[in-house]
Amino acid sequence: MLPRAAALAPGASPGPGRHSPPAGLQEEAEEEPPRGWAMASGGAAESVPRRAEAAGPQAEAAEEPEGGSRRWGAQHAGARELAELYSPGKRLQEWISVILCFSLICFNFYNLLFYLRLEHTPSVIVGIFAGVITADFLSGLFHWGADTWGSVELPIVGKAFIRPFREHHIDPTAITRHDFIETNGDNCFMTLVPLANMAYKFVSFSPEALYETCPWECYVFALIIFITMTNQIHKWSHTYFGLPRWVIFLQDWHVILPRKHHRIHHVSPHETYFCITTGWLNYPLEKIRFWRCLENIIQAVTGEKPRADDMKWAQKIK
Repeated sequence: MLPRAAALAPGASPGPGRHSPPAGLQEEAEEEPPRGWAMASGGAAESVPRRAEAAGPQAEAAEEPEGGSRRWGAQHAGARELAELYSPGKRLQEWISVILCFSLICFNFYNLLFYLRLEHTPSVIVGIFAGVITADFLSGLFHWGADTWGSVELPIVGKAFIRPFREHHIDPTAITRHDFIETNGDNCFMTLVPLANMAYKFVSFSPEALYETCPWECYVFALIIFITMTNQIHKWSHTYFGLPRWVIFLQDWHVILPRKHHRIHHVSPHETYFCITTGWLNYPLEKIRFWRCLENIIQAVTGEKPRADDMKWAQKIK
């Protein structure tokens, strides 16, 4: 049985100024698996990691520890403390990042269309597909790193970038109450340098050079677009009401991260299925034990225990 991480704990308040999901959310979460899941995963639905299948009853029991503090949701002590660390300075950084990112995306897209030619079609198609695959892997790498290592107490990056990952594991539906700026600000920030570099090429390179490099720039642009949209896609994977039909269609056919697929990651201790753009790479990476191997190497070299800070926040009771 998969965890009910995407549903707000019964009786939990979503916090001031944010909307509670409707009563039918939890029932809707138990719908049949999407059609595209079995097709796109090559049978991965039948090969879900054993710990995800076995942890269901234990995960449910862990929701109400002996001390009576909620294991999940907005009323969890750690979730409340982490939410309060979201600062006006962080909000300003997100606004600036979103404005600059989408301005550069529009500028670069216009120039890409200007230099595209029909003979570029095969290489552009390959480049776009490669960009999506690369974005999925990078989303997993960054997600794994922020989930597994570091601390909220780290200077600069702790409160700015690690804090949301800690909050998300103990209040998984918090992301559904975030607006567009808070949801996408950090991803927009990460794409500013490659977007600015692409814009520089368009204003400084010769037309001949731009024609030759157009397929490569299409790969880079696809990679940037999917990285930019990764956290929005992630938010949709936790949203069980009010989604546009086209989003549900893309989820059902596993073009973007499906809802039931992502629930595998939310089985404590959150140690698998880190890729959150499309989720295409989760099954093969799990089969080769990619993340576990990296963790074993880092733990052997540094002595640090994976997910120690994540567990610390999950166990907070006051």
